[in-house]
Amino acid sequence: MLWFLACVALLLMGYFLYSQVIERIFGIRPERATPAHTMADGVDYVPMSKRKIWLIQLLNIAGTGPIFGPILGALYGPVAMLWIVFGCIFAGAVHDYLTGMLSIRNGGANLPFLAGKYLGKPFKHFMNILAVLLLLLVGVVFVASPASLLTNITMDLSGATNGSWSKETILAVWTTVIFAYYILATLVPIDKIIGRIYPIFGALLLFMTFGMLYGLLANDISFFRTVGTDIGFADFFKNMHPDNVPIWPILFLTIACGAISGFHATQTPLMARCAENEKEARFIFYGAMIAEGVIALIWCMVGLSFYDSQAGLVEALQGTPSKVVYDSAVGMLGMAGGIMAVLGVVVLPITSGDTAFRAARLTIAEWLNFEQKTLMKRLMIALPLFVVGFLVSKVDFQILWRYFGWANQTTAMVTLWVTSAYLMNKGKFHWVSTVPAIFMTAVCTTFILNAPIGLGLDYDLSVWLGLAITAVSFVVFMMMVRPTKQQLDD
Repeated sequence: MLWFLACVALLLMGYFLYSQVIERIFGIRPERATPAHTMADGVDYVPMSKRKIWLIQLLNIAGTGPIFGPILGALYGPVAMLWIVFGCIFAGAVHDYLTGMLSIRNGGANLPFLAGKYLGKPFKHFMNILAVLLLLLVGVVFVASPASLLTNITMDLSGATNGSWSKETILAVWTTVIFAYYILATLVPIDKIIGRIYPIFGALLLFMTFGMLYGLLANDISFFRTVGTDIGFADFFKNMHPDNVPIWPILFLTIACGAISGFHATQTPLMARCAENEKEARFIFYGAMIAEGVIALIWCMVGLSFYDSQAGLVEALQGTPSKVVYDSAVGMLGMAGGIMAVLGVVVLPITSGDTAFRAARLTIAEWLNFEQKTLMKRLMIALPLFVVGFLVSKVDFQILWRYFGWANQTTAMVTLWVTSAYLMNKGKFHWVSTVPAIFMTAVCTTFILNAPIGLGLDYDLSVWLGLAITAVSFVVFMMMVRPTKQQLDD
């Protein structure tokens, strides 16, 4: 448990120390009016307190990623914890903060607009396509995982395994309910449902977080039992994956949310439109990412500690990580506490799925210059969007998840280049964003070159080509972007 507490301490130090560095580099203007006031429309631009925004931001960005990803990442051993800690502090939280601030400075603009402004129009069109695709995939995959968990709860509580309703029927009912909620949450003003129901969801999230932490301590399984109890510092750098799947680059796509996630760049503008002052951005954006990192660490510890051996974890993962979630929650907290914890997990994909569709609607509207103040105009985009989402949901889930993972981290990669371009244009210290941009470029290119869903090239060749492409990308970026006196954010 000391290793876990040390990792949590590092995350907190990242917030209290490094976030201030990032804030100073960016340069906030507390006296400047934010879009929540200058563009208030009662629908998407609605002033809210920073604590409420922080909670909504956390629920928006924390889908099943900081749970399922770290559980899968536990197969690699304690090295997964290092990626969560350092990825979160130096990449993910920086990514979220800078995106949020750029959105605030640009009237609550979405990622494609920012990409076009700071990298050029071709990147705007590319990011419009990539962002809508990613948001659609998020909305679809975040219907399946909560529906599956709710089905398990329903069958356990009712003893309905052999009842009048089959598992497939119960799953279909929950899927329909979740889709119906998504449609409603996508259309109504942000403070009518999301702003009111999220505090309840937040209470479940906190119960899940602290409940699982208590479970690890109370059940005396707070050591690395799954991979071995004698873990020293050197073991944090070992690859313990049972199938010898290489750490590079797979681990860095397996654990996305909780370390760095491009999906967050599509969510931060939603809250950037509600922030009342720029000085609140560090708490809202950087702070929410640190909180997600803590959640990821807890579930990584569950994967590393709950089972008697790594074989036990592998066997549980023959289904999906949802089995690990359900088994560990009920096993450590009992049926009642376990179900409450699982409900805390369920709210995460639901609260990310609803805002994913909302962000997709706003991205398309911004792309087409289509106002969204009236319900009919919102319906004209939302209904076709949900029809496409329903059709995409018929594709095999495993295929959808793999493409989602790559699209997610590719979005993070481009977002980091966008924020680097802004910092360089303003003559600021851009390396805080450029270094993680270089890293994520190498990760994404190597993966798509080697993966079966990509080009399927030889691993060693993919690694070298990935590094070469990354080097070329960096050179082009440095040649293309120059410091300028132009006030790009005014």
